[in-house]
Amino acid sequence: IEAVKVAEILVPTVTDRIDARILAQAGPQLRLIASFGTGVDHIDLATARQRGITVTNTPGVLTEDTADMTMALILAVSRRLTEGERLVRAGTWEGWGPTLMLGHRIWGKRLGIIGMGRIGQAVARRARGFGLSIHYHNRRRVHPDIETELEATYWESLDQMLARMDIISINCPHTPATYHLLSSRRLKLLRPTSILVNTSRGEVIDENALAKSLAGRELAGAGLDVFEQEPAINPKLLELDNVVLMPHMGSATIEGRLDMGEKVIINIKTFVDGHTPPDRVLEQLF
Repeated sequence: IEAVKVAEILVPTVTDRIDARILAQAGPQLRLIASFGTGVDHIDLATARQRGITVTNTPGVLTEDTADMTMALILAVSRRLTEGERLVRAGTWEGWGPTLMLGHRIWGKRLGIIGMGRIGQAVARRARGFGLSIHYHNRRRVHPDIETELEATYWESLDQMLARMDIISINCPHTPATYHLLSSRRLKLLRPTSILVNTSRGEVIDENALAKSLAGRELAGAGLDVFEQEPAINPKLLELDNVVLMPHMGSATIEGRLDMGEKVIINIKTFVDGHTPPDRVLEQLF
């Protein structure tokens, strides 16, 4: 808070909550919040706008990294990779057996992507290489050329899509409209053989409802790189063996971090030079 009082420019990460209380401490000289990250749900955009503060982020540079993590989780959950690794490390593996660690083939399965932006499309491109058929739900339908390229089927109804998919990937941002989008009711629409992967934001899923579905085997498995109360993990999830838990490392590549830093610098320099930063965040888009 002391730094905010004298700062002209803030460079927070996604773990730094810049809410109305923090912004109330800022002096009139604070004109730019150049966030080191893509998501902006940690910043009170409405208050920033009211105070005339420009907000920027670092979009685009983490697309491929996050899509890689999404595919890694789909494979890890479907093929029980982390369970197998734990078996070996525990020293209890007794050798190959025809029924040992049986998972599920992903070739030929249906992938439902929630949020068909940059990351969702990158996930779709990877998934096609693994023989998955692509389905998606988005707040608005993507251009027909993209649908043709990805051989993607659009579902206007999220509920209908959930009920028919083998794998669900969450790639939408966290906004008031997407908070607990995967509610208890919607989780019950999924097939018992389905898996769910989230590399977006933890708040999009009702974690208590998810833990209940996983514990009751109403859902085959889940792969989570994000959580509702990071870094705290819902203890109900920690008790389960059919969920893969990652420490929000979907964007954690050396190349990605360097690209993010470069975008932050460009946004700051452009702003200081009196121009509109290339990655200015517009509140109405979120």
